[in-house]
Amino acid sequence: MKKLQIVSLTLAALLLAGCGASASTSAAESVSEAASTAETAPAETPAPTEEPAAAALPDGVYTATFNTDSSMFHASEAVDGKGTLTVADGKMTFHVSLQSQKIVNLYLGKAADAPDHEADWLQPTTDTVTYSDGTSDEVYGFDIPVAAVDTDFALSILGTKGTWYDHTVSISDPEPAAAAAAEVPADGSYTCAVTLEGGSGRATVESPAALTVADGAMTAAIVWSSPNYDYMLVDGEKYLPVNTDGNSTFEIPVAALDTALAVTADTVAMGTPHEIDYTLTFDSATLTAAE
Repeated sequence: MKKLQIVSLTLAALLLAGCGASASTSAAESVSEAASTAETAPAETPAPTEEPAAAALPDGVYTATFNTDSSMFHASEAVDGKGTLTVADGKMTFHVSLQSQKIVNLYLGKAADAPDHEADWLQPTTDTVTYSDGTSDEVYGFDIPVAAVDTDFALSILGTKGTWYDHTVSISDPEPAAAAAAEVPADGSYTCAVTLEGGSGRATVESPAALTVADGAMTAAIVWSSPNYDYMLVDGEKYLPVNTDGNSTFEIPVAALDTALAVTADTVAMGTPHEIDYTLTFDSATLTAAE
């Protein structure tokens, strides 16, 4: 009897051991299969991040607002916080007349980087602005490359004391200047701020310029910063200086205000004549009747 009990217990132990081994094997196989599945399953591809599209404008001339983060750095009150945005071949340049001549250079980027990139400093132009009371002042203006409108970008300023400061600016609310260009002032004599672009940047013209309107046609007196210009080309027509002494002065037709006028000026300053392409833009907001 005892032998039978021993045999039964032994058989039971063997059966239990077999079941345990089978369970362990099954569990191990399940873990191995799960690991294999995890290794062979394709990794999830993250959804592509869409970059915001740059605000694009058709080629043309626009009036736009100059926004800054400082009450000490802004457009002149005479231009109501605005400037001229020119788009040519998809590239945008914004010209703004500042409030004084205390900002002598600009740099697209952080102030800390500006001293090591002097070749990239934006150089000033001398602009004449006219206030609502009729008084005028000479201030510095700048041509600022713009990647996109309605987008903040870093623009550092250099003051007369030689210190760079960080600022954030943006250009917004562009409006085609063509709407204003359709209106020609009444016949009479005026002054009007004019912006020169092109060439090496060393040449300038006097601003404001004298503007005469007769029978609905506009003529501007352009006075260069040099006596070495011997003719100008406007719409294929050649114009000679109207003076013999002093800086070269020309009387040329102006098709429209607030619209870049393509001109060519020939200079003999370099020994041999060189034709240089420029644009002249007459700002209707500064138009003032001559006294």
